[in-house]
Amino acid sequence: MFQDNSPLAERMRPSSLDHLIGQEHLVGPKGILRRSIEAGRVPSMILWGPPGTGKTTLANIIANQVKLPFHTLSAISAGVKDVREVIGNIRPGSKAILFIDEIHRFNKSQQDALLGAVEKGTITLIGATTENPSFEVNAALISRCQVYTLNHLTKEQLRSIIDQAVAEDAEMKKVDIDIQETEALFNLSGGDARKLLNLFELVIKSFEKDGKSSLTDERVIEVAQRKTVLYDKKGEMHYDIISAFIKSIRGSDPNAAVYYLARMIEGGEDVKFIARRLLILASEDIGNANPTALVIANSTFQAVNVIGYPESRILLSQCVTYLACSPKSNASYMAINKAQQEVTRSGDLQVPMAIRNAPTKLMKDQGYGKGYKYAHDYPGSFAEMEFLPDSLQNTTFYEPGKNAREEEMRKFLKNRWKDKYGY
Repeated sequence: MFQDNSPLAERMRPSSLDHLIGQEHLVGPKGILRRSIEAGRVPSMILWGPPGTGKTTLANIIANQVKLPFHTLSAISAGVKDVREVIGNIRPGSKAILFIDEIHRFNKSQQDALLGAVEKGTITLIGATTENPSFEVNAALISRCQVYTLNHLTKEQLRSIIDQAVAEDAEMKKVDIDIQETEALFNLSGGDARKLLNLFELVIKSFEKDGKSSLTDERVIEVAQRKTVLYDKKGEMHYDIISAFIKSIRGSDPNAAVYYLARMIEGGEDVKFIARRLLILASEDIGNANPTALVIANSTFQAVNVIGYPESRILLSQCVTYLACSPKSNASYMAINKAQQEVTRSGDLQVPMAIRNAPTKLMKDQGYGKGYKYAHDYPGSFAEMEFLPDSLQNTTFYEPGKNAREEEMRKFLKNRWKDKYGY
């Protein structure tokens, strides 16, 4: 019955903004990206969002709308040579759009190869990523791009996509489809419109063999040949589970923490992703309350990179339960937040002369390093002096937490600085 062999998701890929379902905050009537596209002034951009939310589709729509040559690369298989080849083939004075899927997989040198062409406007870069660009994309490249966040598709939007396919696709019109239930379809697709449509088509095609035309949860699960799971490492549950996981450890509940760890392992979550989050938590939420936590987390991160699944589950469980049972403190995390806010507020304040570097005679003659007290020359390896810029004297950024380890640190600081910092 079916004559078009291309996947339903590809056949239904929108070619205009009016046919795109979802992302109204970007491409709705008042969306910032719609205004840019319609004005023909599209900036280089990073499209950040879960799989199947329209990143590639948006790139194609932009290319069609602004009428520029469109080049596409996948960061999985492309390298610096491919990037330079695309840029080199653009005629002098001309412009083109370069779409790079999974741009977070490009290393620093590959991303750096894009900077010059983006800076000059030779290419309008559109990068697509499922990972936070703040961590995965070079700061220099991000500074030259707008970052647009794509949201998860709601169940209502997913249902609209199915209804649109049934009403508009030529192959779907050949089948009398009775959609009774969609929960399994939505769960198995994990909010990914591409997976949703292709799974839907797979189920519909199965009707040809046995005559069943009613779409039910049981039918979807039968065709998909696996149970409906409530975790998808690329879908909405990915974010909910990792949030519950982190909060359980922060809340000192090893039982809940190891449960959510199991959910992620069974869902096929990347072992490095889990270990990386533990490494961050060990510093952000435990910090100096138990400095060994960072050592344990770092050792775990290195070990699971070598071992992988299934044995990594044991290492992760040990680390998770240890971190959950550790005393907690976010004092060092709060300290750097306060310090960065102060730097943003007060700018580049002058470093006190006594602690400036004085590598030349001229600088020494100008007073650089004058009055510096070398701590080890004094009893207890401590000599009181001012290290902060003049306008920030006596400012406290680090406030030790209320735990045994940091109370010891508080006593140490108070013994040294008396009442200077209010310890």
